[in-house]
Order: sequence, then C-alpha cells, then structure tokens
Amino acid sequence: MTPQQIRLVRDSFARIAPSHQLVGARFYENLFRIDPSLRSHFQGDMREQGTKLIAAMAAVVRSLDEPSPAADLLRDLGKRHVGYGVDKRHYSAVGTALLETLGECFGPAFNAHLREAWVATFAVISDAMNSAGTGPARAA
Repeated sequence: MTPQQIRLVRDSFARIAPSHQLVGARFYENLFRIDPSLRSHFQGDMREQGTKLIAAMAAVVRSLDEPSPAADLLRDLGKRHVGYGVDKRHYSAVGTALLETLGECFGPAFNAHLREAWVATFAVISDAMNSAGTGPARAA
C-alpha cells in the first residue's frame, strides 16, 4: 500500500469508528444479502460480532505501515474461519460487502481513490487470513 492509501484508510476509518455498531450491522446486512448461506455461520449476538469486526479492522488499520502486528491476529482469525467452513468464495463476498458498506457510509466521498485504498486494505486482510489455508481471494 502507498502512504497516501494508508492515510486515506486511516482518516476514513476514524470517521466511521464512532458508529461501529451501525457500520457492523450494515456490513452484516450486506453480507447476508450477497451470500445468504453465510447467515448460518453466525449464531451469536450480531451486535457483538459487529464490534469484533470493527475491533479487528482497527488493529489492521493501525498497522498498515507495519503489518506484522496484525498479521498474527489475522492468521489466527483465518484458522478459526477455516474451522467454521469458510472458503475462498466467502472472502469475495466479505470484500464486496465491505466495499458496499463503506460506499453507503461515505456516499460521494467514497471516490475511486478511497475505494482503491480500501481494496488494498482488504487485500492485506484476506491475504493474511487466507495464509491459514483457504487460498488467496480479492474484493470485487
């Protein structure tokens, strides 16, 4: 990722983090619309799940210029997700849901530069998680 992309992601994440419950809820609404089969992978409180999602994203965003700290976290998440039955196809749906959610959060401010910065961020996330055994995937 370029320094400009890192700055864009950090600045934009700082704007949505205070609304983490709404952002998390909207993300999962989008995810389950894109791939309804994923709903069965989530049995607990979705508010808690949304909070976990945003916390993991915060760790990644903080370490974009020094990815090692988040890499272990993401590999562990990836291993757990393999155990939940997650495969390469699911990461594509997650990336698409993430980009749709961010587009909804930012509206017209979600321009090509900001979108590409988040695509690059999702590549960091999915590559690290996929290193646990599901193979590489990218956001749409």
